[in-house]
Amino acid sequence: MEQDRLTEEEVREAIMNAPTIVKTIRSKKTSAKSPEYLHILTGLTFSGLFVYTKGKIKHHKGEDYLYVIISSKRDVD
Repeated sequence: MEQDRLTEEEVREAIMNAPTIVKTIRSKKTSAKSPEYLHILTGLTFSGLFVYTKGKIKHHKGEDYLYVIISSKRDVD
């Protein structure tokens, strides 16, 4: 985020405006007891900036509660 000079607000906007999860990959984290999946999505900020975000969905009591951002950067595609 900092390298690409993105604000938290821009990242939130891009996540809210992302039409779908583009790709799901398995994390390379080896200490987890069960596989951890990372979700990749691209979305637009309200000013038209494409943002690429990688994160995971947390489950609590059978519901999806929040998307935890792992990394975000300007999308160059």
